[in-house]
Amino acid sequence: MLDICLVGTGGMMPLPRRWLTALMTRYNGSSLLIDCGEGTQVAIKEKGWSFKPIDVICFTHYHGDHISGLPGLLLTMGNADRTEPLTLIGPRGLERVVNALRVIAPELPFEIRFMEITGAEQTFEINGYRITAFKVNHNVLCYGYTLEILRQGRFSPERARSQGIPLKFWNPLQKGMTMEEDGVVYTPDMVLGPDRKGLKVTYTTDTRPTESILKNAKGSDLFICEGMYGEEDKVEKAKGYKHMTFKEAAFLARDAKVEQMWLTHYSPSLIRPDDYMDKVREIFPNAWPGKDGKSLELKFEEEDEKNER
Repeated sequence: MLDICLVGTGGMMPLPRRWLTALMTRYNGSSLLIDCGEGTQVAIKEKGWSFKPIDVICFTHYHGDHISGLPGLLLTMGNADRTEPLTLIGPRGLERVVNALRVIAPELPFEIRFMEITGAEQTFEINGYRITAFKVNHNVLCYGYTLEILRQGRFSPERARSQGIPLKFWNPLQKGMTMEEDGVVYTPDMVLGPDRKGLKVTYTTDTRPTESILKNAKGSDLFICEGMYGEEDKVEKAKGYKHMTFKEAAFLARDAKVEQMWLTHYSPSLIRPDDYMDKVREIFPNAWPGKDGKSLELKFEEEDEKNER
């Protein structure tokens, strides 16, 4: 099961009832954050979640509304006696930017590990996630992220027995390890069925529509996409500032054949996103306006249906 929370949905500046951009996920005892705008700590507390298990923070880009909450979060983690390493992933310049912000958080009791994205697309395997960063189209270097929880095939005791595989190797083979004894090699494919459907979430913000978004979002269980402007007369403004409208996001969701879409990263002038959803749903019916604290449990196919709360 993968827990997802849209922590903050605001762009540019925090509002009384809308924090700045951040997404948090929880899987297998580990938490991941994408972006960390001002107010992220408060928003996580309001949700009732904890930032203590956060092991990975990914940054789309280094505009203030996406990273200004980081120094305070690092200080809070340090004050909570965290000792486990924290991994940060982001565009070129990550270590320089973070170290500049750490002028106000110079001493921390845990290691920060930096993983800079070096190309147009890059994949990281960490804490059970496959994280794919892909370049999008903003007025600074900016990336979207696809998070996947992959699932190997089901283990077959019958196949293991029929091939005479020793019982002591069953568990390692289930974990993907290759074993050898007396010159005989046992491989996972001997006992595992075809890969099962996993979970896939794609998150992108601060961008124009791009082929990279379409490619990486394809088939996502949840597509969280920037919707800076709901008004149709702001298309040219969106193009000028390298942002996206609700309808442009809807076309991406439709063409990528995602299961559902949430909109996020609203302009401060956009007070009631719901007012524009009818036209969005004419293009892609399973679309929803994101709101701070909106969350979802994504479950594997064999588990119960997805439950939104």
